[in-house]
Amino acid sequence: MQNTDPKQPGFFVKPSPKNPNYKSPIDRNPIAEEPEISVSLKRGFLKERVEPENDEDGENLNPNLPEKPVVCARCHSLRHYGKVKDPTVENLLPDFDFDHTVGRKLNSVTGARTVVLMVVDAADFDGSFPRKVAKLVSSTIDENYTVWKEGKSGNVPRVVLVVTKIDLLPSSVSPTSERLGLKNLFDDVVGLAGQRGNVWAIGAQNAGKSTLINSIGKHGGGKITHLTEAPVPGTTLGIVRVEGVLPGQVKLFDTPGLLHPHQISTRLTREEHRLVQISKELKPRTYRIKTGHSVHIGGLMRLDIEESSADSVYITVWASPYLPLHMGKTENVDNMLEDHFGRQLQPPIGEKRFNELGQWVRQEFCVCGNSWDSSSVDIAAAGLGWFAVGLKGEALLGVWTYDGVDVILRNSLIPHRAHNFEVAGFTVSKIVSKADQASNKQQRQSGKKQKQSELKAEASAA
Repeated sequence: MQNTDPKQPGFFVKPSPKNPNYKSPIDRNPIAEEPEISVSLKRGFLKERVEPENDEDGENLNPNLPEKPVVCARCHSLRHYGKVKDPTVENLLPDFDFDHTVGRKLNSVTGARTVVLMVVDAADFDGSFPRKVAKLVSSTIDENYTVWKEGKSGNVPRVVLVVTKIDLLPSSVSPTSERLGLKNLFDDVVGLAGQRGNVWAIGAQNAGKSTLINSIGKHGGGKITHLTEAPVPGTTLGIVRVEGVLPGQVKLFDTPGLLHPHQISTRLTREEHRLVQISKELKPRTYRIKTGHSVHIGGLMRLDIEESSADSVYITVWASPYLPLHMGKTENVDNMLEDHFGRQLQPPIGEKRFNELGQWVRQEFCVCGNSWDSSSVDIAAAGLGWFAVGLKGEALLGVWTYDGVDVILRNSLIPHRAHNFEVAGFTVSKIVSKADQASNKQQRQSGKKQKQSELKAEASAA
């Protein structure tokens, strides 16, 4: 951190100490109780109580108030406004080299006992799972365990898989209380780390590592931490050693989020990411459709029912409620792409952004199910959400998204669907209404210009 150049990363201004009563309370006694209306009140001023002055040395400051952490301007903006102060400065920040910094520590044969908290987002389990770290830790366990069995020094890492943001799933799926889960996690980590272990919180960007550590500090009875939390990828920039959260001499480290290129969210701008980010409990949006129809999730993913042995297929969309959806005939998808991507179907925001995200490619999935009442399989796109498919029979589905984005087929995570079905066309949303207003305005303006030109042509001909 530095306090010399506000244009460089890490700039902060240390606030001056203030008395907790520096804002004098307002005397709100009813006016009717006063013998007469004072001159100050007639002039529009409320009377203030006179408080005794405090010593200049600040001896009367309240010592029981919690100490506020000093943070840089970037963290202050993230904490209070949910965005970075200056996006241009983000490009000046160095990339985090996981292999060089954390990887070699996890791979060390000697040293303190290592515990790895692999943090995964419940709403994007497959996309946020740190595969690279899992392979590294797995190979380290195999090598060091062999050495340890030979009687030599071998540091075998302990792994704890932590699933965060469980509250974003429907309450019927995640009945476990947050308090009980944190207590069990705290007890497990303390038992695995011993008295001098190193605990590393590792996961994808925006998986909830800093929030997890802050919650452990509150529920564990140790020192309450003040790590910056924000729904912005890349909030944590470097390794942060967190003191006093775990007992004994155990060290807890928060690490920057891993960049997963296979997640579509890593390609989006900050404004687009706000639309994709799941910030409240997921709600199902279900369509009952037939062969030859398609469902769009914004301009990021499309599912086509190409063949089906059943008359109807139930498609439930599990994604951010801010993402507009569209259901229509597959034969019209080319017009949809040309006329509505970047407008009614966002993200991408803007027509040019479609080509910037990559090539639009198709993947094929053969699915089967035995019930219309619940979903049998999911087709999930990393960093976005998933289609849940319910049918009685077999179907051939075509799934379109951008090249390089992971799309997987799995058993249904949330089997139930919505009671009320969505209708054909666009879902009602602010994005669609604004795009429609802009389109109608443009059509009116073009109509006026055409009418004026026709009148001028008639006048000149006369």
